[in-house]
Amino acid sequence: MTGPHPAVAAIRRAVRDLLVRSGHQPAVDVAVSGGADSLALTEGAVFTGRKLGVPVRALVVDHGLQEGSTEVAERAAEVARKLGVDSAEVLTVEVAGPGGTEAAARNARYAALRAHRRGIVLLGHTRDDQAETVLLGLGRGSGPRSISGMRALDLPWGRPLLDIPRETTRAACRALGLTPWEDPHNSDPRYTRARLRAEVLPLLEDVLQGGVAAALARTAAQLREDSEALDALADDFLARHCEPAVEALHPLPASLRRRILRAWLAGAGARDLSDSHLRAVDDLVGRWRGQGGVWLPGGLVVTRARGRLAVNSPETGGD
Repeated sequence: MTGPHPAVAAIRRAVRDLLVRSGHQPAVDVAVSGGADSLALTEGAVFTGRKLGVPVRALVVDHGLQEGSTEVAERAAEVARKLGVDSAEVLTVEVAGPGGTEAAARNARYAALRAHRRGIVLLGHTRDDQAETVLLGLGRGSGPRSISGMRALDLPWGRPLLDIPRETTRAACRALGLTPWEDPHNSDPRYTRARLRAEVLPLLEDVLQGGVAAALARTAAQLREDSEALDALADDFLARHCEPAVEALHPLPASLRRRILRAWLAGAGARDLSDSHLRAVDDLVGRWRGQGGVWLPGGLVVTRARGRLAVNSPETGGD
């Protein structure tokens, strides 16, 4: 008796490994677009869910950005049902907000998935997606946090396929007799990620003689380990210091100091902090010249007074 196709087996194994790592889950939700990655992931989740006795549901997000998107979403839900999910639900979202269509669609999608989830949400990001994310971070100068890419397990999100190349998901679909939907946005040169996929990565693979996607994914993993170590040190510092005293912060390496400041500011309600924001706040510690407060998104202001930092709304002012 022969086993499953190697591509199918690889995806099932990746899903099982991640679900075991995630601990007991009351349910598994799979984000399904109808593309090869999400369909292969759905089959792997259904197979694994039955083995572990965990119900599996498909969540299909209809962004409404293309003509016929409702029909595409319904077809994806129907394929998921045929693959054996316990249920499939289509979530209709409105794409609006800053950052362009790609960012707005991503934000709307994640918000809908978070609002409707019952347990861990599995996403079909592959090793190729990870490589694209690293390149985007490099090109934008977003720092190590961005270049470290996506985490495989970042509850409520689970990305079991981050070590699986995109070609494996396509091979799995062929072996399963599935015809994935090809999203036209994935080849539309108006979208940055589409151009990375179609132009930049193939050129890098040619110039560097292959293995670029895997190398970028390895780089992301190494940076993520370093980032997690710095985050742990930052958390330990904040656990021992109720307030960010300059005397305690100043001797620390700048990279750790900024991690501490980021975590402290996030706890105070700051959002969408850029590297320039953090460096300006860090200057209140490491390059103090009596300068005024630092304004942050959302109307918050960080000030230094009597050897301590404080974050306030503009109405309350500094110490």
